[in-house]
Amino acid sequence: MTSKSMSNAELNELKQRYVANGAASPAGQFAARAENAELWDEDGKRFIDFAGGIGVLNIGHRHPKVVEAVKAQLDKVMHTCQTVMPYEGYVRVAQKLSELTPVRGHAKVMLANSGAEALENAVKVARAATGRSSVICFTGGYHGRTFMTMAMNGKVAPYRNDFGPMPGQVYRAPYPVPSIGVSEEEALRHLKMTLKTDANVNDTAAIVIEPVLGEGGFHAAPASFLKAIREICDEHGILMIVDEVQSGFGRTGKLFAIEHSGVEPDIMTMAKSMADGMPISAVVGTDKVMDASGGNSLGGTYTGSPVSCAAVLAVLEVFEEERILEKSQALGEKLRARFDKWQQEYSSVANARNLGAMAAFDLVSGESGAPNAELAGKLCREARERGLILLSCGLYANTIRFLMPVTISDEVLEEGLDLIEKMLSEFGA
Repeated sequence: MTSKSMSNAELNELKQRYVANGAASPAGQFAARAENAELWDEDGKRFIDFAGGIGVLNIGHRHPKVVEAVKAQLDKVMHTCQTVMPYEGYVRVAQKLSELTPVRGHAKVMLANSGAEALENAVKVARAATGRSSVICFTGGYHGRTFMTMAMNGKVAPYRNDFGPMPGQVYRAPYPVPSIGVSEEEALRHLKMTLKTDANVNDTAAIVIEPVLGEGGFHAAPASFLKAIREICDEHGILMIVDEVQSGFGRTGKLFAIEHSGVEPDIMTMAKSMADGMPISAVVGTDKVMDASGGNSLGGTYTGSPVSCAAVLAVLEVFEEERILEKSQALGEKLRARFDKWQQEYSSVANARNLGAMAAFDLVSGESGAPNAELAGKLCREARERGLILLSCGLYANTIRFLMPVTISDEVLEEGLDLIEKMLSEFGA
């Protein structure tokens, strides 16, 4: 027996009554079904999806191969807790990630449930491997909503406003973003100063960085900056942790964004698009580092579930069969061409940027160039009303980011971009 489908209005009423305010989506529509880069709400309205579940759906909603793999796994084993009775999927995913992830030397893997959980465990591993406790992160960085990762976030609102004191021994340095006045040279100088004035080098376990800021505005760190961090870590016996939760699995035209720099970190974290919508994450690191903590010190009840592992293995097959990395590069070129056109036509569009299909632009106020969060909010709200799911981000909430599936058809892509262009024109941007 199946329950009767409910309308958006009926579901909104239940949401207001039963869902905690801090967890309730501001959106008034509820997803009923989805396919690749399109979805339909409970009232039957169609949406073009330029958000991809915040970077989770690089190969699209319900990719047939992933759906098939998940269904097949459901007929075998759904759960055992891999520390109680392990299963093939966990080991095969670990093998694949070890072979594909560009960390130093032979890599070993632990699986978890979310990006935040991966970052939490990366810090645990780094502390165990070094015998040190401090962590250095960067302004604009986003690493999760657990207590340790909230402390690591380089953006206060809305992630830690209401939750009291954060864990200590987390220090911060500026991320190089020239468009907001932070040059690479200045960022590097401040990082070195942080190691002199705040984070004792002899007590610093790790430097944690996103190679491309996610929530912080889709700014890519220069390869030279990442190489300098690698050198600083080597000089002081600090581990380099690269957070690829949002930038990984093909978003930037390579499997991982760090590959653009040639830098090999000690530890990498990943999640989101690695399973095309199924909950899973991973910590991948040099074997000596990953083996530093004692037996049964890492894990959890659901970590690396059999169903999610099946999805990961299917995703990796899709990447090879459908040339996803090439599609990501091509999508990025199409987006950048349209952004450059808008920069010429609209004074409010500025700082167009992309690394592969990880693409964004800023909305600013005319000649002053001041961040225009109001316009960004208006564009996203109006887009939703017209059937386009669009996200903003950035330190000043004025960045429009693009995370549509890499597998989006040209027709649907152009339809969405044309709608944005129409709104920019209507708004007098």
